[in-house]
Amino acid sequence: MIMAEGPKKILLSGSSGLIGTALSNALRGAGRPITPLIRHRGGPPESAFWDPLADQLDAAPLAGTDAVIHLAGENLADGRWTAARKKRITDSRVLSTALLAKTIATLQPLPRVMLCASAIGYYGNRGDQLLDESAPPGEGFAADLCRRWEQAAAPASAAGIRVVHLRLGVVLDRASKAMTKMVSIFRLGLGGVLGSGCQYVAWIALDDAVAAILHLLDHSQLSGPVNLVAPQAVTNRELTKALGRALHRPTIIPVPAFAAHLAFGEMADELLLSSTRVVPRRLLDDGFKFRFPQLDAAFQHMLKSPNQ
Repeated sequence: MIMAEGPKKILLSGSSGLIGTALSNALRGAGRPITPLIRHRGGPPESAFWDPLADQLDAAPLAGTDAVIHLAGENLADGRWTAARKKRITDSRVLSTALLAKTIATLQPLPRVMLCASAIGYYGNRGDQLLDESAPPGEGFAADLCRRWEQAAAPASAAGIRVVHLRLGVVLDRASKAMTKMVSIFRLGLGGVLGSGCQYVAWIALDDAVAAILHLLDHSQLSGPVNLVAPQAVTNRELTKALGRALHRPTIIPVPAFAAHLAFGEMADELLLSSTRVVPRRLLDDGFKFRFPQLDAAFQHMLKSPNQ
């Protein structure tokens, strides 16, 4: 057993990602000690080395950990899902979660909570069916990945740690690679609906995603799956029109489903063309208040100058 000493702190994986960067800034701004997990040795003294693919994690710096936030994982939307890439995506999530969960289960005292990223891909392509956290998993690579991802945290919950699975929707922020590409296309007047445009998109503003994580960290006793999405999922057509309004650009050039499939294959079918109408039932019931519950306001906030 590893005995804890010193001040309580938060162990954070994925600290350089979109959500991880914003969350790190919020925690440090509040004076909360952070131990980032990094994949190279000789990092800052407050960091901890790990190599999930090699099943290696330096547990000594974890002593005194009060909470664990696990956000690391290879981006699903960075290109076609080849067999090799599917394996990398799966390993980056399942192996890292299993390693982290079994390691923190040995700490004394135990961390009080583990917040582990997941995704609404868990539900699969479900048309216009309204989905809350009680819905069963869907079918396809993303759904199977999310199911295995969540199951990998079992050693932590078995040890008595409160484990929350953060089922994230599409995160809206100007720093997002996907949104940067999308905004660039729309600014040129080349934006349009994807496929039929009828598929539902569950989204959340980055500020609300960070605020929800902080709520679940400190002001909640929820465990298990929690949908991190805005209260109102929208269709792709509604999202397209809202972004066009925010940028004052037309949205008249559609991308047919066959073209998206030719360009991105299975990834397009499951991420761009599938329909997942998710609601944040447990967050709302737990008293969380969204700052940006409406898409137009979220886009306006996302697109304003950083200096404003």
